[in-house]
Amino acid sequence: MSAHPPRVGVVVITRDRRERVLDTLRRLTRLPERPPVVVVDNGSADGTAEAVRRRFPQVRLVSPGRNLGAVGRTHGAAVLSTPYVAFSDDDSWWEPGALSRAADLLDAHPRLALIAASTRVGADGLPDPINDALSTSPLGRDADLPGPAVLGFLACAAVVRRSAFLEVGGFHPVLHFGAEEALLALDLDARRWGLAHCPDVVALHHPDTGPRPGREARVRRNVVLTAWMRRPLRHAVGQTARLLADSLRDAEARAALRGAARRIPAALAHRRRLPPRVERRVRLVESVA
Repeated sequence: MSAHPPRVGVVVITRDRRERVLDTLRRLTRLPERPPVVVVDNGSADGTAEAVRRRFPQVRLVSPGRNLGAVGRTHGAAVLSTPYVAFSDDDSWWEPGALSRAADLLDAHPRLALIAASTRVGADGLPDPINDALSTSPLGRDADLPGPAVLGFLACAAVVRRSAFLEVGGFHPVLHFGAEEALLALDLDARRWGLAHCPDVVALHHPDTGPRPGREARVRRNVVLTAWMRRPLRHAVGQTARLLADSLRDAEARAALRGAARRIPAALAHRRRLPPRVERRVRLVESVA
């Protein structure tokens, strides 16, 4: 009798972190679920693609030849055939059994599009602070979801229903990278898909502890761009004005403002106001942040 086909595949995005991604692949390929794994190499120049081919021939490699940012995850999901997709970065992986648990939850809850897992950080497995924020979501718990409803998550600790993820277009290219999760969450909710925090699905994250140049600027840029793409004009203008005021004294804010200014025309081309129901949910989450 043939084995059951895998229910969850894993997409890993990486760029110029060969040794880190090789360690992550070693861990992913040893999981008891034996998930199919796709690596999207975002234009590495350090031999990442060659090393992955040589060391892990069972892993599918996607090499777009340039840095797609978070959109690499969308490309990876598109080449998988599993009904569910888990995301890993090149410094994160999944606890043994977590993917099976996620698949069971997604099987049992047909409106569930995204599981925001519990994240454990570093060798000591300390809980990421986001876990508390997700577990105390002001949105409460919908009867047809297995955990608190959320409008936020960490991409490297998320499992998605592939059809729903691709239906809304995956991660948006205008944002590239940095707080890209918020827009995806809004677009899923706007289509009435459910997102829930499921603490018994556990992702393991071992990030570098050194500085991450430009990250804050990218995050602040994308907060503004997301506002212009989905939120009321008053909110978008307010977010932009706050960033402009901060830019008078903060270099990261100035970088964020420059980046937003370059991308706002593209953001406006993709502007689509949230349904009032979702806007009310966003405001509720913001009121307790």
